[in-house]
Amino acid sequence: MIGEGKVVCVTGASGFIASWLVKFLLQRGYTVHATVRSLDDPKKTQHLLDFDGAKERLSLFEASLLEEGSFDSAVKGCHCVFHTASPIMFPVSGQQAQVLDPALKGTLNVLKSAAKVPSLKRVVLTSSIAAVVCGVKPLESGVLVDETWFSDPETCEQQELWYPLAKTLAENAAVEFSKNNSLELVVINPGFVIGPILQPTLNISSEGFIGLIETGKEIFPDGIYALVDVRNVANAHILAFENPQANGRYLIVADVYHSSDIMKIINQNYPALVSSERFKDSKYVGTPPFVASRTKAESLGVKFTTVEESIKDTVESLKEKKFLSF
Repeated sequence: MIGEGKVVCVTGASGFIASWLVKFLLQRGYTVHATVRSLDDPKKTQHLLDFDGAKERLSLFEASLLEEGSFDSAVKGCHCVFHTASPIMFPVSGQQAQVLDPALKGTLNVLKSAAKVPSLKRVVLTSSIAAVVCGVKPLESGVLVDETWFSDPETCEQQELWYPLAKTLAENAAVEFSKNNSLELVVINPGFVIGPILQPTLNISSEGFIGLIETGKEIFPDGIYALVDVRNVANAHILAFENPQANGRYLIVADVYHSSDIMKIINQNYPALVSSERFKDSKYVGTPPFVASRTKAESLGVKFTTVEESIKDTVESLKEKKFLSF
C-alpha cells in the first residue's frame, strides 16, 4: 500500500472532512496520528476507532488550537500534517475569540509544532473558497473563479464576514510562516462541502443543508452554493501530499448551483421531501451563478462526484442517521 511505513497527522480529526481523510489514509496504509479536543468524548473518537486499520495504525492525541506546543507530541515522527481543525460558527458573536483566534493562532501553533520535526516537510492546510471569493469582484454568470483570486481582508472586516476573514488571515499567515521555516505548504480551498457523514453528530454544513431543505433558510444570502463532495475534498488532501509537484492552492469545487437548482434535484429524487413549489417560479433555475475552475484540481488527480450524486448521498446519509425523516 502506498502509505505503508509513512506517518501522518490529521488535526481536528473528528470533523466532517477530517473523518473521511482519516478513513482514506488508513485504507492506503498510512499510520495516522489524529488530534481531537477531548479524548473523553466518544462522539468525537469512537467512529474513528471503528475504521478498518484503526486498531493497528491509528493513535489519538488531545490537542488545543490555542495552546502553543499542544501539537508537539502528535506531529512527532510524522512526514506530513493535514491541518483541518478550525471552527465554523454561524452566526458569529464575539468573533475574535470564537473564530479569528482559533483559525489564525491555531494554524500558527500547528505550523510551529510541525517546524520542529526534521522528518516533516509538507503541510496540507484546509482553507476554503471563503478565502478566494470575498470582496474581490462581482460573482456573475460567466465569471471564472480560480486559484489566483484572493479574498480581501479589509472588505471582509468591513462587512463583518468573520469566517471568510478568519480563513483568509489563516491562509496568509500559513504561507508566510512556511516560507520562513522551510516547510512545503499546499492549500486546499473547498467550496460548500456536502456528502455522507461519518461522525455521529451534525457538522455545520450538514446542519445548514438540512435547514435549506426543511425551511428554505439560505446559508448564503444570495443563495449561491459552490458545491463539492466531502470524499473528493478528502482525496484532494491526500493527493496534495502524495504528489511531489503539488504546490500553492487548489480550488476544490465540483459545480456552482443556485439553491433553486438544489431543490429541483431533491424534488426529482425525493418528492416527499421537497415540493416543486419551492423552485417553480425561480428565475435562477438552470442559470449558473458563476464558474469555479477545476483545471488545477484535475491536474492533481482529483476526480469529481457529480453534484446530483452528492446531493442524493447526503440525503440518504442524513436519513440513515435520523437527521432527516420522510
